[in-house]
Amino acid sequence: MPEKRVGLTARQQKILEELNDCPDEMSGQKLHRNLLASAANMGLTTVYRNLRTLQQKGLVRCRNLPTGETLYSPVNRDHHHLTCVDCGRTMVLKSCPIKNIQLPKAQTRNFELLFHTLEFFGLCKSCHQRQEAIEI
Repeated sequence: MPEKRVGLTARQQKILEELNDCPDEMSGQKLHRNLLASAANMGLTTVYRNLRTLQQKGLVRCRNLPTGETLYSPVNRDHHHLTCVDCGRTMVLKSCPIKNIQLPKAQTRNFELLFHTLEFFGLCKSCHQRQEAIEI
């Protein structure tokens, strides 16, 4: 049985459980479809509103793709990505290169850090080769 978090509504708890059960990130639309399939009757607007609340509580992170799509995952998964700006292909980095970075105390004194994101954008090998072939 999943751990119940204090201070979360039943809907927020269900959304968090669904994200934790997914091995990858999930769009709001996919999350909505999964919740409907599991008999959790929740409208799409309600899903997005609760995702925003979970993000503000430091439990969910979101990642915006170059296509405009937003993907969500629990913050306990410290995944960072390389994303191709051409085809949209995403590769997960094996470790967080900034996990142990120390932020300046003077700048963070009045700030509670909940999570961080790190993303690199560029061209995957296929897209780079295709673009070079077009330029020739």
